[in-house]
Amino acid sequence: QVQLVESGGGLVQAGDSLRPLCANSGRTFNTYEMAWFRQAPGKERELVASINGGGNTDYGDSVKGRFTVSGDTTKNTVYLQMNDLKPEDTAIYRCATRIDPFDIYKYWSQGTQVTVSS
Repeated sequence: QVQLVESGGGLVQAGDSLRPLCANSGRTFNTYEMAWFRQAPGKERELVASINGGGNTDYGDSVKGRFTVSGDTTKNTVYLQMNDLKPEDTAIYRCATRIDPFDIYKYWSQGTQVTVSS
């Protein structure tokens, strides 16, 4: 059974950094891509960053240059290095994985709160 679990969220001040981790506490498998999404109150869910088995990464426009995604899709782990955090980064962050590029994100974590105070 796949169970994605995050750690490393929290309350920080603007300009601080966080590095949440998402890992599969269940049976690991070789997945195509792992990604971070976030959703702030009253806003739609948005892609923050993704990484695939070839090491290719993608970022949302609002985090480019500040966030870095890294991980191992074969071990179902993904980090999100978040630097220079801003109040608008406040959201619930969730990780997800999809098995191939044509699949939906099938497995999701519960979510971790990141709050950035000004």
